[in-house]
Amino acid sequence: MNAPELHALQRRMAAAVMRPLTRDEQMRRRDEKNRSIADEADNFIKPNDRLSSFERLEIYNRQYWFRIFSSFEEDFPGLKSIVGSKRFDRLMRAYLHAHPSRSFTLRNLGSSLVSWLRENPEYTKPETDAAIAMAALEWAHIEAFDNEQRPAITAEEASELDDTSRLALQPYVRLVEAPCAVDDALLAVRDASNGAVTQASNAVSIHLVRRTRSRKPAPGHIYLAVHRHENSVYYKRLGREDYLLLLAFQNNAPLGQAIEAAFTGSDIAESDRPAHIQSAFHFLMQMGWLCKPEATETR
Repeated sequence: MNAPELHALQRRMAAAVMRPLTRDEQMRRRDEKNRSIADEADNFIKPNDRLSSFERLEIYNRQYWFRIFSSFEEDFPGLKSIVGSKRFDRLMRAYLHAHPSRSFTLRNLGSSLVSWLRENPEYTKPETDAAIAMAALEWAHIEAFDNEQRPAITAEEASELDDTSRLALQPYVRLVEAPCAVDDALLAVRDASNGAVTQASNAVSIHLVRRTRSRKPAPGHIYLAVHRHENSVYYKRLGREDYLLLLAFQNNAPLGQAIEAAFTGSDIAESDRPAHIQSAFHFLMQMGWLCKPEATETR
């Protein structure tokens, strides 16, 4: 077999393995063009004394999807707690059909989930706002865990800043605005999950899903910075002004404009604003959250 033939075979195998399962988690009998998958399997997989070509291929097909499902559930337990197990299962399958894995790592599996939820509210009604906020927090958690850390600006560099200076947020600091207390809800879900007894099985015929009742986070508008410290992820609630300041830095606004944006619609008196900004920068410098923009971020 030459290289082009091997490549073609690999593509056929990958297409077969990654084809979505039926609702009862079996391999489909026909492909999108109504061609027999059993005939396709016979073309490149040999049967043995126990399994047909179709059955051998089905093992890989099902195991692939069980791993995908398991990873997605592990990444979004908070979303599952809001919509409940049954709706989460439908949501997960619909999302993964629209956005199948295209990366070498399952880390990126949920990268399009927030935008997809906004476009498909039928899967989360009537908890759509809470579900989107929770998914945004859970994706921010993933990014905060392994996004890049750049050199933080120094005290000397900070002393030279003026209104035209541009700052950036560390890539591992992610911002989330939510209409409810998704941080408390997610921490509760993760605590409960960590205390639960897990079971493992090598039976390929079963996709085990722990049932979860729908549970809505407590109401209350919040602003969060999701960040990493010593390989652990933390959620810090922010005041509205601090959130808007960081959001402006994230959007590459010059320092003067970022400060103006921070106090848009603010109840903080004009006379108290310089002290507020001084306190905010003291905290940001301590945390090392500010860095220089990359060349591609400057305008």
